[in-house]
Amino acid sequence: MSKISAAITAVGAYVPEYVLTNQILETMVDTNDEWITSRTGIKERRILKDVGKGTSYLAIKAAQDLINKKGIDPKDIELIIVATATPDMKAASTAAFTASNIGAVNAFSFDLDAACSSFLFGMSVAARYIESGRYKNVLLIGADKMSSMINYTDRATCIIFGDGAGAVLFEPNTESLGLQDEYLRSDGTGREFLQATYGGSSYPITTEAIENNKQFAFQEGQTVFKNAVFNMADATVKILEKNNLTKDDVSWLVAHQANKRIVDATAKRIELEEQKVMMNIHKYGNTTSATLPLLLNDYESQLKKGDNLIFAAFGGGFNWGSIYLKWAYNSKK
Repeated sequence: MSKISAAITAVGAYVPEYVLTNQILETMVDTNDEWITSRTGIKERRILKDVGKGTSYLAIKAAQDLINKKGIDPKDIELIIVATATPDMKAASTAAFTASNIGAVNAFSFDLDAACSSFLFGMSVAARYIESGRYKNVLLIGADKMSSMINYTDRATCIIFGDGAGAVLFEPNTESLGLQDEYLRSDGTGREFLQATYGGSSYPITTEAIENNKQFAFQEGQTVFKNAVFNMADATVKILEKNNLTKDDVSWLVAHQANKRIVDATAKRIELEEQKVMMNIHKYGNTTSATLPLLLNDYESQLKKGDNLIFAAFGGGFNWGSIYLKWAYNSKK
């Protein structure tokens, strides 16, 4: 009997209509287009402005896009994982709400949070369910409404983040395609440098906290940047070495879109040509859990069956890693 591997067989995506450009940000904080672009590579980001609509709205839209493109019956989906750092509510599952709203009545579901590494870690989890032979259709969604935790008077964070969602379907494969290997790591001693302190169980929201804007995300830029550059690049090198791959074997680098300079440094570390590096940070900014599936959606038409994809991500916590995956289909686009 052939070994079962977990392959991505469909992708979908959604980004909100409202475009927050660098020019608009110039009217909100002390910054300018040249400063933002030179330091991050970001030109614009999408923001979900509708009152009462949260991460689940983005996740549902991305899932519906995938379902329509793939032609799959939602009732055939057995598991839904929503990778997110911005769930709709505390305690109530965003994944469960998403599943109900797309008609996946036979699926169980749960949220997964590893900050910007959420989708990468979700790929590992989804693959294990497929490889076990117990499940045949696992929907993994990366979705975040980062605007809900950003202070738009803080130029250190408001220039970086955007809202969006992407989805992929994992199915069994017996052609040795799909997820091949992974290198995943975490270090909790770094959490003070990138987090949203108030609102969790250690520091519940108080009137005083809100008055002092402590409910918003905070990051110590230089420390996060240095750790992201080193660890994303290091993880990428390690996954190549583990699998005896050279840069010539890599079809695409699918790197978390936190900062163009971080992505460039990761590509440079493995001496990968620019044309093999997926990039859309200029359009969306850092959408946290959504960056990797949004890249797959944007580049889907260029992917070929058998392509070697190297995924890499780094997120608050700290969490980081790399995954080696063989693409399983040719796009019909």
